[in-house]
Amino acid sequence: MATGETGFDDVSYDLISVQYHSLKAGHDYGQYVRDAENAGRTDIADFFRSIMEEDSARAAKCHEFLKELSGSDESGPALT
Repeated sequence: MATGETGFDDVSYDLISVQYHSLKAGHDYGQYVRDAENAGRTDIADFFRSIMEEDSARAAKCHEFLKELSGSDESGPALT
């Protein structure tokens, strides 16, 4: 098994993982925004805000996919 593989094919697990990591990163970026603002670097704070928005959109898309998969034959073990 290659590094990072779960050992089973489960697209729902993969979506949950991406959603979790996107939300976690978004939480961390909040501190990065504050740090950049405290340093007087609004350009960097704006950069962190933009990647926060990207991660938020990524997490929302995962949520949409998970709603679609929930209860279907495609859901895999993570949602059954």
